[in-house]
Amino acid sequence: MKFKLIDRYIMSQYLKTFFFTAMLFSMIAIVIDFSDRLDKFIESGVTVKEVIFSYYVHFVAYINGMLWPLFALISVIFFTSRLAKNSEIISIFNAGVPFRRLMVPYLFASGIIFVIHLVANHYLIPMGSKIRVPFENANVWVNVDQTRSRDIHILLDPTTKLYIRNYRQRDTTALDMRIETYGDDGQLLEFVETKRAKWLGPPNRWQFTDYVIRKFDGLEEELVLNPQKQIDTTVNITPDDLTRVKNQQHLFTTPELQDYLRKQRARGIGGTRIFETELYRRTSEPVSIFILTVIGLAVASRKIRGGLGLHLAIGISLGAIFIVLSRFTLTFTNSESLGPVLGVWLPNIIFSVVAAYLVRIAQK
Repeated sequence: MKFKLIDRYIMSQYLKTFFFTAMLFSMIAIVIDFSDRLDKFIESGVTVKEVIFSYYVHFVAYINGMLWPLFALISVIFFTSRLAKNSEIISIFNAGVPFRRLMVPYLFASGIIFVIHLVANHYLIPMGSKIRVPFENANVWVNVDQTRSRDIHILLDPTTKLYIRNYRQRDTTALDMRIETYGDDGQLLEFVETKRAKWLGPPNRWQFTDYVIRKFDGLEEELVLNPQKQIDTTVNITPDDLTRVKNQQHLFTTPELQDYLRKQRARGIGGTRIFETELYRRTSEPVSIFILTVIGLAVASRKIRGGLGLHLAIGISLGAIFIVLSRFTLTFTNSESLGPVLGVWLPNIIFSVVAAYLVRIAQK
């Protein structure tokens, strides 16, 4: 499609206003966050350089990743309302341009933002979170480790099952570890039990103390007693498989997150809902930029009494409702009341209906 002068003007105004809004809100977010966490930074003894480059550089990217759809709505309403106030929108309609044609430059500009947001959500922001989240966990939060410590069941591979009665994170020791190996027909082939298994380090090295091995061949059983008190062996599991930290879902790029989920599911490890939700969220939020852009255009293109102030009030209210609805459905999704796909995409579905209605009744 060949863009006309008015198309290029609208796209440039949209992008300029959008990035200015993002910069303004980023500065406000930094000031609020810094005032809230200054005491923590002082107590932990971190340097100014560490605070800036290990935290706030990546914090800005993280905040923008969450709020870009709202910035898109505010930006569209802001500059479109000025166009309507100056009767420029009316002039466009009087020139025979239908409302749907007016949407084209808006959607094209939002497409540019969508691509940037999509790439950032799936790759750039997680890469920055690999630096930000460990810094935050070490210097701001306390008790961030969430260790699975009792009655742990894990599939090491399709035919090998591991059970740990109690795991101690402080010394990476598993008490009452049991490893069961099955044949392709589901028959138990080998049973290894140890009273104490100590992690020795990579690659997957463990030290068994007071262990017993039982081997089965049909109804025959062979008991291998422990000729020595300890033995070093390998088990396909590490302490990292048993420990999660606060906001761990943000540390993975999308390929890494998909690989992590695949391994967790293969091992039968539960508690992956928050990671599934994060995976779908990274795509649904950029898509919402298109939806909120259309809503902003439909709201602000009409010249009304109250002008920019009323348009912004309506837009911010709609944006606030969208954010609240998104967080509300995410809460239900993570608590397993909603499926991860439905929970993540439900706000977009609802606001798509709202956008379609507003376009239908928009000024023609």
